[in-house]
Amino acid sequence: MIKYLLEKEFKQFFRNTFLPRLVVLFPVMIMLVLPWVTTMDVRDIRLTVTDRDRSPASTQLIRDIDASPYFHLERVTDNYADALRDVEYGTADLTLDIPPRFGNDLATAGAATVQIDVNTVNGTKGALGGSYLGRLLADFSQDYARSAAADGIVRPVVELLTQYRYNPMLNYRIYMIPALMVILLIVLCGFLPALNIVSEKERGTIEQINVTPVPKLLFIFAKLIPYWTMGFVVLTLCMALARLVYGFVPSGSVLNIYLLALLFILAISGFGLVVSNYSATMQQALFVMFFFVMIFQLMSGLLTPIRSMPEWAQWLTVFNPPRYFVHGMRLMYLKGGAFHDLRTDIFALLAFVAFFNAWAVWSYRKN
Repeated sequence: MIKYLLEKEFKQFFRNTFLPRLVVLFPVMIMLVLPWVTTMDVRDIRLTVTDRDRSPASTQLIRDIDASPYFHLERVTDNYADALRDVEYGTADLTLDIPPRFGNDLATAGAATVQIDVNTVNGTKGALGGSYLGRLLADFSQDYARSAAADGIVRPVVELLTQYRYNPMLNYRIYMIPALMVILLIVLCGFLPALNIVSEKERGTIEQINVTPVPKLLFIFAKLIPYWTMGFVVLTLCMALARLVYGFVPSGSVLNIYLLALLFILAISGFGLVVSNYSATMQQALFVMFFFVMIFQLMSGLLTPIRSMPEWAQWLTVFNPPRYFVHGMRLMYLKGGAFHDLRTDIFALLAFVAFFNAWAVWSYRKN
């Protein structure tokens, strides 16, 4: 019986001229386009410098800023009010105020004070821009101290050496690629099963199944297997594109990734069938799935860290299946975690698999 049910499902899937293309083209476009646009890297930060010193030290500092790939030097002025006006009018994101006697203080006392004003209407850009400029100033002070030591003036230098783990080049695409794989599986393995039974309800073809002696468990099982297969095809395609286009390969075991993906696909497709069982029309199923998919993505750690959320929201994420898959994918891709590191994620996803699929079988009514 399962053989003929699966034959029906696969024929129905491939008979649709749109769905097979969607399964292939959608992941390809997401993997080729979104890693370049979903980035928190900030460049071309507009900066206005107020140089009230006009010394060789301030001139060298301005040259270092102009040579940085992160900053676009709008102009250099000697009027602090003009610089603030640039921020107010939106023509500058940051201002750097170099006070009088800047060079003299560096030469005599070995320290000098500057002021940074940051436009934080865009909080992320402002915070990162201020951080970049602070780092550039720290590098400038170290270089200045070394040059003074070469001239026979010994000054204490505190050197900060930072070692970045797991993503040493601070490439935001590396952080987002595993998350994009999760989004694809949510959309394809969650939305499509949700629309499957509803579409048969609207066409009336599901009545032909309801009058047969096919058990509910077998019927649901036959509905899910094509989407489980599709999920593995999509995941394999995404991993191949990540390797070929970005040179990004998992640091951990590929088998562990497939095990985690299997549990997540089982859970999210079961949830999709639960939605379809309670929906009477395609529009209703789409709206319900869209609502839950938005919640899943926003509260899973895909885009924002869970620890930065309010405490009540952190507790709610415990009941969010993608949270565990996102954590496991980044753990395997970036940190090279072992199987025992995935125990919490595996047990949580197993619980969701049992819950959603049991609910899907129970809620299906053969009327």
